[in-house]
Amino acid sequence: MSTLLLILKEIAHRKFNFILSLLAVVTAVAIYIAFFTSAQDSQRETTRLMRDIGYNLRIIPKETDMIKFWEMGFSDSTMPEDYILRFAEKTQGEIQYRHLLATLHQKVTWQGMEVLLTGIAAKEVVPKGVAESSMAPFAVEPGKVYLGYELVQKAAVKNGDTVDLFGRQFQVASCLPETGSDDDIRIYGHLKDIQSIVNLHDRINEIQALECLCKEPGDPLERLRGQLETFLPEGKVIQLKAISDARREQRFMLERFFERLLPLVLVGCAIWIGALAFLNVRERRFEVGVLRALGYGSFRIAALFLGKAVIIGLIGAAIGFLLGTGFALIFGPEIFKVTAKAIRPIYFLLNWSLLIAPAFAALSSFIPTVIAVTQDPAITLREE
Repeated sequence: MSTLLLILKEIAHRKFNFILSLLAVVTAVAIYIAFFTSAQDSQRETTRLMRDIGYNLRIIPKETDMIKFWEMGFSDSTMPEDYILRFAEKTQGEIQYRHLLATLHQKVTWQGMEVLLTGIAAKEVVPKGVAESSMAPFAVEPGKVYLGYELVQKAAVKNGDTVDLFGRQFQVASCLPETGSDDDIRIYGHLKDIQSIVNLHDRINEIQALECLCKEPGDPLERLRGQLETFLPEGKVIQLKAISDARREQRFMLERFFERLLPLVLVGCAIWIGALAFLNVRERRFEVGVLRALGYGSFRIAALFLGKAVIIGLIGAAIGFLLGTGFALIFGPEIFKVTAKAIRPIYFLLNWSLLIAPAFAALSSFIPTVIAVTQDPAITLREE
């Protein structure tokens, strides 16, 4: 009788043991798949939410007077706009700058009020070797402006109105809500429009960026400054520490939870499968003794137990992947509302599950299998 047929007969004869072992594998795989998929969603969610808080890196001209910078809120020096392109083109390999955005800030008097003019580039620049972002930056179309809350109140304007900025007509694209910051007295416009208004063509005074979340040891700010010195020595980087720390903590929180929970789940499931396999060996002592007496070798006896474990692993991997993915797809949109539409099954995990789960089940059954193949058939049959 073939080994596979013996395994199938064993499964049919001891259904309850098979179902309990299968449940252990399904649980381990489903939890891993659900958590891995959720971790991917969490990273996208964190990126979007932290992006909404604002960029956490500011690259300004190196000669900036920092006393004046903090007093004014922006650098009183400027640098060529093409610095951002040079920075992006020179970078190679792993770099901790993402989402580079050229901006120009100036303080002017408008309708008797001191306001902040901010020009924003139409799109971000991606450093060399970094994947393109699918997230659109805050951008203003040419000929349009966004007005801060206090300016809207003082000027009594609304969306769609036309305002005069130093002899040029601009349409109010949006009246911004109150923020409780200097953004309430800010006018946002397209970078080229603002450069033209303040007569600073092709000049900027700040490159905004996001710091990538890396786990490298040491001070991240020192690494950022070292990289900037290499690729753009004319610049100086300022890290908004509160935002950076919030992004880093949020990003790593779920990862730490996952790293601590998964080993406990795997150990528990391994003990579960091993205990069931041990009980199966005890129940089949007489059957194993008969097979040994009939001339079945240790290899074939081991193949019976380990083969059953492999079949359990394969079926458990498939079911676990479906359950884990289903859990992520059903509950993910409720948890990660911002990126709900981006939640997708991660199919390469099915391939890994089909490889690892059988090996995991076989390894968990290894000790009971050793016991089965080393027992003396004469002693077993005499006891029976």
